[in-house]
Amino acid sequence: MGCCFYIDVVMNKKVFCCQDCGHETPKWLGRCPNCKQWNTIVEEIKSKQSNTKGFTINSQAKPTLIQNIENNSSIRLPTLDPELDMVLGGGLVEGSIILLGGEPGIGKSTLLLQLVLNGTDDVLYVSGEEATTQIKMRADRIGIKNKACHIYTETSTSKIIAHCEKNNYKLIIIDSIQTLYSNFIESTIGSVSQIKQCCAELVQFAKITKTIIFIIGHITKEGQIAGPKVLEHMVDVVLNFEGDQQYQYRILRAQKNRFGTTSKVGIYEMTETGLLPLKNPSTILIENKMANLSGTAISSTFEGQKTFLVEVQALVTNAVYGTPQRSSNGFNLKRLNMLLAVLEKKCGFKLSTQDIFLNIAGGINVTDPSMDLSVVAAILSSHKDIVINSKICFTGEVGLNGEIRPIPRIETHITEAERIGFKNIMISSHNKIHEKYKNINIITCSKIGEVYKFLSNL
Repeated sequence: MGCCFYIDVVMNKKVFCCQDCGHETPKWLGRCPNCKQWNTIVEEIKSKQSNTKGFTINSQAKPTLIQNIENNSSIRLPTLDPELDMVLGGGLVEGSIILLGGEPGIGKSTLLLQLVLNGTDDVLYVSGEEATTQIKMRADRIGIKNKACHIYTETSTSKIIAHCEKNNYKLIIIDSIQTLYSNFIESTIGSVSQIKQCCAELVQFAKITKTIIFIIGHITKEGQIAGPKVLEHMVDVVLNFEGDQQYQYRILRAQKNRFGTTSKVGIYEMTETGLLPLKNPSTILIENKMANLSGTAISSTFEGQKTFLVEVQALVTNAVYGTPQRSSNGFNLKRLNMLLAVLEKKCGFKLSTQDIFLNIAGGINVTDPSMDLSVVAAILSSHKDIVINSKICFTGEVGLNGEIRPIPRIETHITEAERIGFKNIMISSHNKIHEKYKNINIITCSKIGEVYKFLSNL
């Protein structure tokens, strides 16, 4: 492979490094001057090295005219996971390195173990956190279809790479990058320097051997991938696996993708036998909809080029503790406060003395502005104790003047609502509809006042 390692340490230097962003300072500080986080700076030993070699790429390489370079990035290796293939842009690219982040227990290891167990290629699963017996227990639950899946419990990057050089693996899983260490630097496992060095070695190995490598990364309490920010710049793809552990639904998003778009998402359901791709999430996320209850509204939302319907639940009640509470699950709290300010300033609803709680059923997080209209409808329904018919759904963005703004791809929202069986859908009057729909009635509105007037007549 042309890979070699040796090191000659001539001097060690003590530095203070932030464990969140990787910022280095000559002395200890209580607060990082770069990311503004408290108690994240720790002491590390930074080795100054001479005659240090890592991977040596072919020395005969010469500059090549760009028109003479063959483009093989269009050749993708499909997996047996349709949701993962869609998020990646069609499949895996040779020599790519993919970083998967998510909260503890969300299912990162299960997703990738399921990927290698259902495949047919010669793959290696490197675990620095679990013993082989623990992995075998999870594998028995998922079901072992790939007889060429190797489990390797090791944390030294030198030993891992040396083993991979002797075996031609198509795919390598690293679980996780925070448990690896490199012999080239003298720092504790999980430190910023170790994470950066280990990732650099894996990236070079992937590029030289054209091996696909998945790396699992832990995240901080703020939801960011732990370690230096440069870690995300070094890899080709950054995936985020999110969801509420109290619910069984998970969303896979691409935050960075050098080989495709980042606008697509994958939706899974966590079961006892692994993660199942959801081909029709709308019917599942609203299947428990109960009639004759105020404070609920169905929204047609758009996430990652996938349209599905979710249930919005709101509770408006008198404030008991003096200061009104604002709580939101699955919806941006700042946007909720903005919508409440619009309702009070532009529409005259007195909500400043009310406790308001908002929840997106199913435990998923939705960021599409088309949720605004359903959130407003659910709040008005709870505030005025109005029951919204279960065959009505809403989609539209609310502006600061109380206007209902048009949203893109409105036809896909109407088509999805019609397919599920809804009889009415409320949209912005500024949206232009070019198609005719037989089984669903389109209700248009331009301001929030019109929405309240419509709900009052139900």
